[in-house]
Amino acid sequence: MNWKYSEFIKEDIETFYAPMKIGLLATINADGEPHITLLSSLMASNPKQVIWGQFTEGLSKVNVLQNPKTGFMIMSLDKNIWMGQANWTHTQKNGVDYDRYNNQPMFRYNAYFGIHTVHYMDLVGQSGKIALPMNSVIFSALKTTLAKPFQSKNISETVMNPWTQKFLGKLDGLKFISLIDANGFPIVFPAIQAQSANSKQILFTTSVFSEYVSKIKAGTRMALYGMSLDMETVLVRGEFKGYSRKAGILTGMLDIDWVYNSMPPVPGQIYPSTPLEAITDF
Repeated sequence: MNWKYSEFIKEDIETFYAPMKIGLLATINADGEPHITLLSSLMASNPKQVIWGQFTEGLSKVNVLQNPKTGFMIMSLDKNIWMGQANWTHTQKNGVDYDRYNNQPMFRYNAYFGIHTVHYMDLVGQSGKIALPMNSVIFSALKTTLAKPFQSKNISETVMNPWTQKFLGKLDGLKFISLIDANGFPIVFPAIQAQSANSKQILFTTSVFSEYVSKIKAGTRMALYGMSLDMETVLVRGEFKGYSRKAGILTGMLDIDWVYNSMPPVPGQIYPSTPLEAITDF
């Protein structure tokens, strides 16, 4: 990606410090595919450094140790977003940033957990503040809804269970897409217009954030992260099948082959199902 800015300004850094925001980190798994994690602790410690605090274990923490290339997105409560990419470099278990995290009310007064590790990343580039175009988002979501009935319901297998399909089919749900760019870095951006059309396929129109959406090539492996304001979340992954017109509406279609429950207390793979293993070591 050719980002507009190579560092953050003071106002950006101050905005990121707010604990109530959406922070998403895109990483690359061992198979070379994108993964998305919700990290409200995502912020900047200085104009050229991105940090995040760890208080639970998860796949993103494993991924950055294998491949330091990451993408990130931050959305503030006033619907401004920043997107960018960074290289993971190291961790610390003490210091100024460690203390700052654990002095936030969310962690300072929590009897069960606090930030135990701070992760550091060198900024590659970022978009600068972009106001989420709500009128375009709503219009694009409505167009996706109109196109959905024209997507075939005759599919060979059920991938998303009824809860996941309904959750990702909501008009007002938040969705975000991640893919890996030509430089080998993941990128993550809003795709709120995306909606499940059946239990295996997700449709999205191209009329919002078209500078990202319209450039996706057929065959691209993609991840889509869905979340609600009640902090319900799910992550799916699949292959982008390209663009076609349905009822005159240009839509892209993501064919899902992997589903992951990203919600605590027990995140885990839902599809393909994994065999239960007996516990033999107590």
